[in-house]
Amino acid sequence: MKRYLLTSLLFVFATISLAQQKYIDEAKFYFQSENYCEGAEKCELAYGKINPKSDKAKRQKGDMAFMAAECHRLTENFSYATDWYDKAILLRYYEVEPKVYLYNAEMYRAMGDFNPAEENYNEYLKLVPGDKIAKRGLESVKLAKSYKANRTRYTVKNESKINKPEYDMAPMIGDRKGTELYFSSSRPGSTGSDKDPRTCESYMDLWVTKIDKKGNFSQPQLITGENVNTIDNEGSLCFDGRFKTMFFTRCPNLKKQNLGCDIWMSELGARGWEEPKKLPLKPEGKEGDTISVGHPCVSPDGKFLIFASDMFGGQGGRDLWYTTYDRRSDSWSAPVNMGPEINTEGNELFPTFGEDGSLYFASDGHLGMGGLDIFRAEKVGEEYKWTKPQNLGFPINSVSNDFGLIEIDARNGYFTSNRKSTDSQGEYTDDIWSYNLPPNLFTLKVIISESDSKGKGKRIENATVKITGSDGSSWEGITNDLGEVYFEKKPDDSRYINENTEYLIEASLFGEGDQGYYPNSGGISTVGLEQDMDFIKEIALLPKRPIRLPEVRYALGKWDLLVNEEINSKDSLNYVYDLLQEYPSLVIKLTSHTDARGSASSNRTLAQKRAESCVKYLVEEKGVDPKRLVAEGRGEDDPRTVWLLNGEYLVDEPKADAGAEEIELVETYINKFKRNEKEIFEKLHQFNRRTEGEVVSFDYVPEPEKPEGEEGETGEVEQTEE
Repeated sequence: MKRYLLTSLLFVFATISLAQQKYIDEAKFYFQSENYCEGAEKCELAYGKINPKSDKAKRQKGDMAFMAAECHRLTENFSYATDWYDKAILLRYYEVEPKVYLYNAEMYRAMGDFNPAEENYNEYLKLVPGDKIAKRGLESVKLAKSYKANRTRYTVKNESKINKPEYDMAPMIGDRKGTELYFSSSRPGSTGSDKDPRTCESYMDLWVTKIDKKGNFSQPQLITGENVNTIDNEGSLCFDGRFKTMFFTRCPNLKKQNLGCDIWMSELGARGWEEPKKLPLKPEGKEGDTISVGHPCVSPDGKFLIFASDMFGGQGGRDLWYTTYDRRSDSWSAPVNMGPEINTEGNELFPTFGEDGSLYFASDGHLGMGGLDIFRAEKVGEEYKWTKPQNLGFPINSVSNDFGLIEIDARNGYFTSNRKSTDSQGEYTDDIWSYNLPPNLFTLKVIISESDSKGKGKRIENATVKITGSDGSSWEGITNDLGEVYFEKKPDDSRYINENTEYLIEASLFGEGDQGYYPNSGGISTVGLEQDMDFIKEIALLPKRPIRLPEVRYALGKWDLLVNEEINSKDSLNYVYDLLQEYPSLVIKLTSHTDARGSASSNRTLAQKRAESCVKYLVEEKGVDPKRLVAEGRGEDDPRTVWLLNGEYLVDEPKADAGAEEIELVETYINKFKRNEKEIFEKLHQFNRRTEGEVVSFDYVPEPEKPEGEEGETGEVEQTEE
């Protein structure tokens, strides 16, 4: 009886073991055949059948968890993948395959779940120190956070009206007017009824939709052509500049055979696209059978073709290569790798040309936000060479795969992304997205103030500000009580200040007598600006009254500019120089005065010499054209007006309600202090020893520079008889 029971138990255990092995073998078969859709289900089923009582059983259970995770990763079911990687990690599968941490980190990063992503990257680096992929992954997490915090001005939108729950990818404009959008899709209606076991979708075909003037899409249709769409996968495509030649990718579907992908070419005929021809880009013989070439990108003349391939001699992964067409021999040259500036040890895919000849492509080798990011390399010169690629940043790039960007114009285009969004038809499914670069937003505040010796003086209310744009626009505004006028939006909600425009700003306030101001102008430009900006433009107006200069002193009876520890009269005259610089057409009169001591005639002579000293300094030391200056001496004829407030003499008029006494510094008034208050006596005389400015005109025009050739070999100007 005991022998019978023992035999029965062994039979049961053997039966269970055989059943488990059957599930395991079946799961492995589907996985190794790259049938990831059914493989995921088979691996999960086998996982549930294994009782992990022994080390061998734990290893087998870990195998099934890891393979299930891989199936979900390769079919872009990220959340399912992390569930199964986590199960494998609990079974210590990292002792068998450390990459369980790496792949788990990649899945968490692709979902934007950065904390567990960093944890898994770090755990992997403990097992494989210095691994470049893991280090780049950690950098991608940091970069993703930085890009999101410093997003670009682009806006992106899921084109849900043409996307389906299946894959929709690699858009391309197919006509000169930009009214046809071609793309690849595995949506229902594709040629053939089989499912691609690696994607769980139908085999991909080439589709086209029409775009109307309002940007609406027609119902997509399979493109018409002879044997273009087949039961195989037809993928990314491109056109020459005439849109008469089409290049596209085709990946054969033969069970148990890996024939790689090829690029095919078709010409547009009267009834659609004609029978395509395969481009001979792979090495001949068995060596080239498993190599893939695809993702074509052709120059407008159809003679320079960039493509992606894993052929031998690259930098690693899939690289970008190029080939050139020779019309005489009707042949394509041997492919050339685009080199380490473009290619990396990772994958470079989906190249396209920008409107300006720049090269766009996707890469997971260049540092980005993770997965495939889109990069732009600027073209150098007229040759087919490009500079170091730049990441396009967020939101065009995301933590998911982003690729296949095409430009419509300088502001708009399309690309592919499998990011999760509320508009997506499926979770983490390749969809077609559009992008737009909104106009830069500019505002303008103009501040009008009075020009005085201290720079910008009091603000001017009710000044007229006229704006004229190089685009033909024109408008006016009036300053408020703060001397300001602000321009942002017009009544129709359009902007006053627009991109790539130069604006002339003219300010004026006309009044009677000395109450008005001389007009002045300035300008701003938005040409070449690539960011929003709030312009603040300050314009100073010269009052139509004598310009009081900073104090210019002279010793008693002297005309030399006084420069000592107390006063630097030359620095004071620099205000005149600055004024002439600010108003390029200004001609100014410098009027000097004396105090009342001495005879009137000698004082007029002295005053003239003082005015000429000012002009001499500005001409000889500051380089001012003497035609812009007039020197005048008035002697003692025009006493100065000051204001007495709280026992202090002021040269600036206080507020009207301050209670100050206005005083003209005539000789009889000053002489009251001659005996008993000598300091005040000298101070008031000094107030009268002054130099003032007066606008003569705004009609100065500098003489044009002499053209070359008017000087002799000695450098001297040739003399005429006159």
